[in-house]
Amino acid sequence: MKSFRVCFSLAVLIGIAVSMPLTVQASAPEPTVSAALRDKQGTDKVRLRVWGFEVYDARLFTVNGFNAERFGDHRFALELSYLRSFKGGDIAERSIDEMRNVTELTPAQADGWLKAMSAIFPDVQRGDRITGVHVPGSGARFYLNDRLLGDIADEAFSRSFFGIWLSPKTSQPRMRETLIGQTGGAPRTP
Repeated sequence: MKSFRVCFSLAVLIGIAVSMPLTVQASAPEPTVSAALRDKQGTDKVRLRVWGFEVYDARLFTVNGFNAERFGDHRFALELSYLRSFKGGDIAERSIDEMRNVTELTPAQADGWLKAMSAIFPDVQRGDRITGVHVPGSGARFYLNDRLLGDIADEAFSRSFFGIWLSPKTSQPRMRETLIGQTGGAPRTP
């Protein structure tokens, strides 16, 4: 699959997906996930099981000072190591469903973001890793194993996408607590 970038424009906000090279961004994308993770510390793997099926192992990569309550302000990465095969389109659809749980999406956002993720996310096999990097002020970058897949240059998308795992509204609160707790960025408990 060819590497490419997906850029959102005003057209996406009115429901028309636009794919074009990204011309302006906060920083040039690292060509490999190894380069993107260079200065970050990873957590232990946390396994997602759904109805007894093992889905993936998640790891969060952050720098010192990561504040989970303000995760959108930090550059970090989330790696999902798949334990079974999935179609890229199914990953995108499940992501939109989970994003709706953590934030309110307009129909135009949901449609545009689904199209963008479907264009970027490949089919995965057991052992494949998709790593997403949140770039504050810019959006999200995605890698398959060690290869850059592309960008979704929309900060609202990136916050909503990574909120699947890091928002207090996540459908997997134990996974969130474990990932965040390992970074030292655990939210205060009342």
